[in-house]
Amino acid sequence: MKDTFKHKGLRQQLVNILVNKGIANETVLKAIGNIPRHLFMDSGFLDHAYQDKAFPIAADQTISQPYTVAFQTELLQVKKGDKVLEIGTGSGYQTAVLCELGAKVFSIERQQELFKKTSKFLPKLGYRPKKLIFGDGYKGLAEEAPFDSIIVTAGAPFVPKPLLGQLKIGGRLVIPVGNDVQIMTLFIRKRQKEFEQHEFGEFRFVPLLEDKN
Repeated sequence: MKDTFKHKGLRQQLVNILVNKGIANETVLKAIGNIPRHLFMDSGFLDHAYQDKAFPIAADQTISQPYTVAFQTELLQVKKGDKVLEIGTGSGYQTAVLCELGAKVFSIERQQELFKKTSKFLPKLGYRPKKLIFGDGYKGLAEEAPFDSIIVTAGAPFVPKPLLGQLKIGGRLVIPVGNDVQIMTLFIRKRQKEFEQHEFGEFRFVPLLEDKN
């Protein structure tokens, strides 16, 4: 669990790459600059940890590309103290970014293996989400709703209705929608039954699957 000056230097280079790609939110960039991404990956991937690429982790999942993490997080417009629901804990890297921003994070993971691993791992790095849940992300987390924002970190063939219903008025849902290629989509809840929708181009994610295993 080492984080060296070399790692910090590589992180700064990564931050510069993200700035050049158009990420402008200072708090998001600072979070990416602070988080030791190499510790979220198998040691064999250390050399790749600070490249702007996605990489495989356990249970056929991936740790998202840093640009994608930064892009989605920027769309959420997280403020300190916001209640945020994350669908797809995965390696916990996105969770850590949200924690760095001062959000109260509730995160759902459907893969038992990843859930167990990440639940133990995040606190070791000092990241303490409000709750990590082993469950079905399609259902959201009704008992903790409403949320200031919801982020989905896997490609959804459609937008799960419960997630829209669990947003506060003024809340934001960021979700990649589509089958092979996804369109990054932002929903802003304007009124009880009124949502504003914005699209932000194509991304590729592992699929969001229903039920747990």
